Amino acid sequence: MNIFLTGATGLVGGELLVTLSKRKEVGKIFCLLRSKTKEEALARLQNVFELHDDTFDENQIVPVLGNLFDDGLTDALKSVEELKTVDVIIHSAANTSFSRFNDDLVERANIGGLTKILLWAKELPKLNTFLYIGTATICGKDVKDRVVHEDESPNLDATHLVKYTYTKMQGEILLRQHLRPDQVLVARPSIIMGDSRPVMPRSPVILWAMATINHLRLIPVNEHAQLDIIPVNYAAEAIVALLFAERKHNVYHISAGEAGSTTALKLSKTLESYFDEMPPFNFISKAMLNQVKHWTRNRLAPESELYTYRKYLDYWHDTFQDKSKLRLLFTGLDPYLDFMELGHVFDNTRLLEDVGIANSEPADVYINNSMNFVEKIDVLEGAIDP
Repeated sequence: MNIFLTGATGLVGGELLVTLSKRKEVGKIFCLLRSKTKEEALARLQNVFELHDDTFDENQIVPVLGNLFDDGLTDALKSVEELKTVDVIIHSAANTSFSRFNDDLVERANIGGLTKILLWAKELPKLNTFLYIGTATICGKDVKDRVVHEDESPNLDATHLVKYTYTKMQGEILLRQHLRPDQVLVARPSIIMGDSRPVMPRSPVILWAMATINHLRLIPVNEHAQLDIIPVNYAAEAIVALLFAERKHNVYHISAGEAGSTTALKLSKTLESYFDEMPPFNFISKAMLNQVKHWTRNRLAPESELYTYRKYLDYWHDTFQDKSKLRLLFTGLDPYLDFMELGHVFDNTRLLEDVGIANSEPADVYINNSMNFVEKIDVLEGAIDP
């Protein structure tokens, strides 16, 4: 089996690349990379393997220079004779920014880039499977506090919190417009955070949100809402196992499900056990976020409820000094709080039954292995591009 992989140096794509390279069924893995030269691309791929001391085989891992934003990407891929041997395409590349400032880039990468890949893929003589790495959160914000099933999406009437989830929904629709049903396989991971192994995570992106919550300690979110969170290594292992399994469906949640979900309260208890020098966690209504923002601008009315938490306001002042830093943190954290409020749990029955993989450990348990990395995250730097 020869595989074409996008996003090979990213959080999920990097784990997929390493996991695939260890399967005896896999021949060549062609990796689309945004690099100036093949030498630079090879060095980037080698770094993916060196992070966790995995073996890198230059004969197996083949860089393909290209960019999802290139107008000529489709023709460029068609011109590479060796790519005609590809049996499987795994499209993991995506712009995952939640910032509204990046909405145009997110749409161009996640819809425009996918379209270019599909226009090439549909002409491949040996294409068996197009595995699209989507997201379970395409169900939108209208679904709250319950278990979500695969067949509920894509739903064109869904309301989206961020452009990212909208583009991933549109991506699934594009797949069905360009490919035969038997060629389509969609893996929808839930929230991916950290690694369940005691190793350096490939990306601190979602760990940033947890590190920020850890620093703030007074959090405007429902602490009892269910959170469906999985580690990146579990996501990669499940997706690769799914690729080789006897499947009954073409869409699967890669998720913690009811048995493995957690809550903000449970996560806070884990954080408190490591960072006990800070004030204890306290949770307030999400509706009070506006009061927090007014306080950071010195515009909060004297009778406001937020002043009953003076201990935390003093702590913020002593910790951050400049209130503009707090505004930056809460602006970056805002969409994460919105997602946490939804109380989504994504049913993983299909995955467990068809693949036979065990359930993921709850995040409040496995995240113990990432505490050293949480401590080192620069939350202010991470807030610039959430």
